[in-house]
Amino acid sequence: MNMNPHLLLKPGKEYILAAKHPWIFSMALQTAPALTEGELQKNGAVVDLYDSTGKKFLARGYYNAKSQITVRILTTDPKENVDEDFFVNRFTALKKLRETFIDTQKTNAYRLVFGESDGLPGLIVDRYDDVLVVQIHTLGMENLKKEMLAALKKVFDPESIYERSDIGVRGQEGLSDQPKGLLHGKPIPKEMEILENGVPLLVNIEEGQKTGLFLDQRENRKALQAYVKGKTVLNCFCYTGGFSIYSALAGATKVTSVDSSGPALETAKRIFERNGIAPAEHEFLDEDVFDLLEKYRLEKRRFDVIILDPPAFVKNQKSLKRGLQGYTFINERALGLLPEGGILVTSSCSAHVTPELFEKMLAMAAGKAHCTLKVLESRNQPIDHPYNLFFPEGKYLKYYVMVKCS
Repeated sequence: MNMNPHLLLKPGKEYILAAKHPWIFSMALQTAPALTEGELQKNGAVVDLYDSTGKKFLARGYYNAKSQITVRILTTDPKENVDEDFFVNRFTALKKLRETFIDTQKTNAYRLVFGESDGLPGLIVDRYDDVLVVQIHTLGMENLKKEMLAALKKVFDPESIYERSDIGVRGQEGLSDQPKGLLHGKPIPKEMEILENGVPLLVNIEEGQKTGLFLDQRENRKALQAYVKGKTVLNCFCYTGGFSIYSALAGATKVTSVDSSGPALETAKRIFERNGIAPAEHEFLDEDVFDLLEKYRLEKRRFDVIILDPPAFVKNQKSLKRGLQGYTFINERALGLLPEGGILVTSSCSAHVTPELFEKMLAMAAGKAHCTLKVLESRNQPIDHPYNLFFPEGKYLKYYVMVKCS
């Protein structure tokens, strides 16, 4: 018999579970007498959700009164306990899905678990060859860490498991720590080589952005190659040069890679060398992109293709207006550096910026630059970052390839 504490929804709020959304906010819950200090020992506990009468089971998830999202749903099956077997079953299904659609002989770095979209809220797991990198966002998933790690070992048998939970969002869950380090297996190298679409790339798991690499742009990097042969390319916010190396391999005549991180640029140079391309034939600039775009505008510089893949300018709804201004500025300045017929490749990873808002911003930038834009291609995140139609918040990546017209 399951002894999880029971929570009751308010009358009329059952539709939230019927719509299969994985988040329950406090306003949808009754004040539950069963949730006494003795029965619910601490936030992060697994709880069962019932309808307003307390008679019908609806879902099982974990609870946190300190979070805006009070309950995150793990299962709607009353027979499915949240234990090691639960994680084994989820991981096995996700492993099969990834390996069905990803050629693992050519790509050995991809996302295995994508949080709510994969039915495991608060958990990210990325694969880098034989190393798994976990990132835990929530108190509830932190409390399930032992069972989760045991299941990862059982299903994937990795050489190492490394944690990169050094993220500020944990503070919103009442978590004061940001753990980072080896959880299982042998120590990982400072820099490891992975394969992405057959292209060797270098990743610093311990110190790199996110879990080491922006895995969500993998297929977009490959798609870019159709537009760059024989072209001069400016790659802004290049990080370790993913779009840059794909451009060079596709026959771009010169690639200028810009980032404010010197160490990331040095890694980019090593990636060029690893792929048999001399870094000296291209350009790597440790610069602020905003300042450099303005400098190039004054110098009347021109490039055939410009790539804008900035960090998230919009972290929350409050920063939306300012973030859109930032996107408008860089896109307007980039358009000023393109000739007619030039290609603008622009992206946003801000979930709060919808595709509709992003397109309106691009139209505004084109108007300011006194040109028009025609969309040649629009894309989003790849199949290892699937967005669930019942969880639209998981759809965050926007990627456009456009041609500048008069």
